[in-house]
Amino acid sequence: MGVGTVLRVLAIVGFSAIAMGANAQDYPARPIRILVGFAAGGGVDTVARVYAAKLQELLNVPIVVENKPGASELLAALPLTRAAPDGYTLWMTSASSLVRGPGVRTDLPYDPLKQLTFISRVAEVEALYVVKPSLPVHSVRELIDYAKQHPGKLNYGSAGIGSSNHLLTEQFRLLTKIEMVHVPFKSDAEVARELTGGTLDFAMAITTFSTPFVKDGRIRAVAVTGPQRLAELPDVPTLDESDVPEVRGLGTYLFYGLVGPAGMSPAVVKKLNDALTKIAQTPEMARKLTTVSMRPAFGSPLDFRRLIESEMPRWKEVGKTVKITNS
Repeated sequence: MGVGTVLRVLAIVGFSAIAMGANAQDYPARPIRILVGFAAGGGVDTVARVYAAKLQELLNVPIVVENKPGASELLAALPLTRAAPDGYTLWMTSASSLVRGPGVRTDLPYDPLKQLTFISRVAEVEALYVVKPSLPVHSVRELIDYAKQHPGKLNYGSAGIGSSNHLLTEQFRLLTKIEMVHVPFKSDAEVARELTGGTLDFAMAITTFSTPFVKDGRIRAVAVTGPQRLAELPDVPTLDESDVPEVRGLGTYLFYGLVGPAGMSPAVVKKLNDALTKIAQTPEMARKLTTVSMRPAFGSPLDFRRLIESEMPRWKEVGKTVKITNS
C-alpha cells in the first residue's frame, strides 16, 4: 500500500471518528421512540412513561412511548433489532425478554447478547403469589395441596407467553409437580383485574398491581417473591419462609431496563445512561416508583450486560424442563 493510499485511509478514519463525535454531541436532535411490548397500564409501560417524562425534560426532545403488545414482546423486539443504531429507537423491557425468555426458549428470533445494546437498568419490583378470595388456600403449602387434590382444575394468569410471571409460574408448577392451566393476557394490570373478578384462580402478580387489591381484600396473598417481607404487607411471608422445600431459592425480583439496537455509539449510550442514572437517584423518582410498589435501579451499561450474562446459564438450565413456545 502506497503512502498516498495510507494517508487517504487515515483521513477517512479520522473524519469518521470526528463525525461520530459530532453526532454524539448533537444527540438527541429529534424525538426518541421507546417501544413497549405490553399494553398500556402494565408494569413495563408504567416504568417507561415515568422515565420518559423525566428524560424529555433532561434531553429537551419529545420522548414517545409506543405500545406494541402481543407475541411475547416480539412486536417491540423485532422492530428494535432492525432499527438504525442511532439512539432514536429504544426498547423498555424486562427480565422476561432479556434473559428468562431467551434462556428458556429456542424459538425466539433474536439474541439479546448479540442484537442489543444495553443502556441501563431502571427499576426493580417483587411479585406476590395471589389467589382469588373464594379459593380455600392461605399458604403456599395449601395452594400446592389443593392443586394436587384438583389436578388441572386451577388456572393461572400471566402478562403473556414468555413473560416473567409465566416462566416463573411454570418453574414453580414443575418443581411442585402440580397441574394448572395457563391463561395469558397482555399486561399485569389485566391479570390483577381478572383475579378480582374471580375469573382466575392464581397468579404471580407484580406488587404494582396486586398490593392494592390485597390490602382491600379483593385478592389474597400467600407469599412474596422477594428476599424479605414487604413493609406494606408485613403479614405475607416470603417464599423462603414457606414450609415447602421445593420452592426455597425461587425468591426473586423482576427488573426493567432500557436497551437499543446493537452497534450504538458508546457516546450516545453514555449520554442516555448518565441521564437515566441522574433521574433514578432523584427523590422524586423514588417517590413516584414507590407509589407503584417499585424502586429505582441504575448502573453502567457493562453492569447491565454482565447481569444478563450471569443469569443466562441459570435460565438455560430451567429451559431443559420448562418448554415454552408461541403455539
